[in-house]
Amino acid sequence: MRDGHQSLIATRMRTDDMLPILEQLDEVGFYSLEVWGGATFDACLRFLAEDPWERLIKIKARVKKTPLQMLLRGQNLVGYRHYADDTAVEFVKLCIKNGIDILRIFDALNDIRNMELPIKAAKDFGATVQGAISYTTSPVHTIERYTEMAVKLEQLGCDVICIKDMAGLITPQAAKDLVLSIKKATKLPVDLHTHMTSGMGMLSYFAACEAGVDIVDCAFSPFANGTSQPPIESFAAALKSTPYDTGLGLKELIDIGYYFLKVRQKYEALFSPVSEKSDVSVLLHQVPGGMISNLYSQLKEQKATNKYNDVLKEVPRVREDLGYPPLVTPTSQIVGTQAVLNVLMGGRYKKVTEEVKKYCLGYYGATPVPIRSEMLKLIVSDQQPITVRPADLLAPELEKARKEAEEQNVPIKSQEDLLCFIMYPQIASKFLKGEAKEEPIPTVEPTAKMSGPKTMPDEFIVTVDDEEYRVKIKPAELSKADKKEKQESKPQISIIPEGAVMSPMQGMVVSIKVKVGDKVAKGQTIVVIEAMKMQSEIHSERSGTVKSILVSESDIIDANDVLMVID
Repeated sequence: MRDGHQSLIATRMRTDDMLPILEQLDEVGFYSLEVWGGATFDACLRFLAEDPWERLIKIKARVKKTPLQMLLRGQNLVGYRHYADDTAVEFVKLCIKNGIDILRIFDALNDIRNMELPIKAAKDFGATVQGAISYTTSPVHTIERYTEMAVKLEQLGCDVICIKDMAGLITPQAAKDLVLSIKKATKLPVDLHTHMTSGMGMLSYFAACEAGVDIVDCAFSPFANGTSQPPIESFAAALKSTPYDTGLGLKELIDIGYYFLKVRQKYEALFSPVSEKSDVSVLLHQVPGGMISNLYSQLKEQKATNKYNDVLKEVPRVREDLGYPPLVTPTSQIVGTQAVLNVLMGGRYKKVTEEVKKYCLGYYGATPVPIRSEMLKLIVSDQQPITVRPADLLAPELEKARKEAEEQNVPIKSQEDLLCFIMYPQIASKFLKGEAKEEPIPTVEPTAKMSGPKTMPDEFIVTVDDEEYRVKIKPAELSKADKKEKQESKPQISIIPEGAVMSPMQGMVVSIKVKVGDKVAKGQTIVVIEAMKMQSEIHSERSGTVKSILVSESDIIDANDVLMVID
């Protein structure tokens, strides 16, 4: 109910599809149910017009025995930037108050400084903490380095060590070696989390079992495999009558699997062929499961799915340029979006997102290895990276955000609402004002009846307001007048005014930095847009005067839309 649909359908499962099965899930005897955090918070507000806090409360009301678990991105919480300490403490407090028992806390760069405060807050408020190691492979990521991190997490008070392999990279031998090493160096239980992206997931789990792993993460088969987790039914059956027997009832698991099969049918059109299959090339590009489904949908939005393979080739190049970060949120979005831009803009780093600049300047933490000086020069010019914990530079923001919400007439009825506003100001504002609309669930095209050797179906089923209509079509003969009009018609030509500033991609206007009549300099930031969950600044390509502005803040724009005209 978190990573399964995050990995396969870009986190689009509705709360209403989770609630009916919760009592059965609660009876199975799982270590925990992971139901929240990660991308679920964002998706609820952005796509589903749901309150993420209400989802958690509703789930907790139905699950009485099994601990509820969430994924927390360290100081990034469930967003894509670092938040001030007062926000981090308040968020952790409310997670636990509203039903979370176990917090899995990680940092995308494995910078423990970014995990310390959330870990302490979670312990102070009585939760169990899994200290997570973001697993990746590179010349600098070794068993020894990961084990040293596990020891530090134990010293911080973590209750469990989680090896978080978000891209399915861990081989059976590496899983065995790493589990043995951590078990030897610490006294804590070890949880291995992996995906079936490379196809090795179940083998790696079994090798980890032999090494003494305590917990593994699975999904029910309709939402398992591909870029998701190994299937719980198959793995529990495989461990039957071994020293690692889970004791879970196979019949109960299969019954629950049938429920999720029905749920899957509802979302069938959202499953992409890319995310459904295992692909060993992930060992080269390292794109994790959740990122693959999102990357594909982002390219679809940009009408550039034909560039998918080019982007996968570009991802490891960008990752090396940026100091080998593990590809997990938010670094997966930072690297992935820059790779997309490098491909779509026809030149590497021709356009750089603001997040990449902040990353290079140290505002996400210390990179695994220092970024090469020539790359820093290209991306941030002469600016110098910070060396302190990023949150040390952030002033308290709770009360400031409350005042901003009041000024913008955003209704804040609870601390939970305030945190939604802080995480996602534009998206949450629409939601809290009651202006958010649920994204429709696409449907798989029905099989149409065919009569004779035709190339087009002649019968369709059309649904309007939940009513189905059977529609037959037949070719229409053009009249002489129609034929003449068709022959005389000319293609429409779009006139782009001189000085037009055009959007390089599909996205949403976050802010407009100028007004009509303003003088602007070449290179000045004039508009900020959000695309692929990252913000990008649009700069003026000329000096001049703003003649007209053709968009408003919160507008959805397409690639090549004219944003404004500068004389």
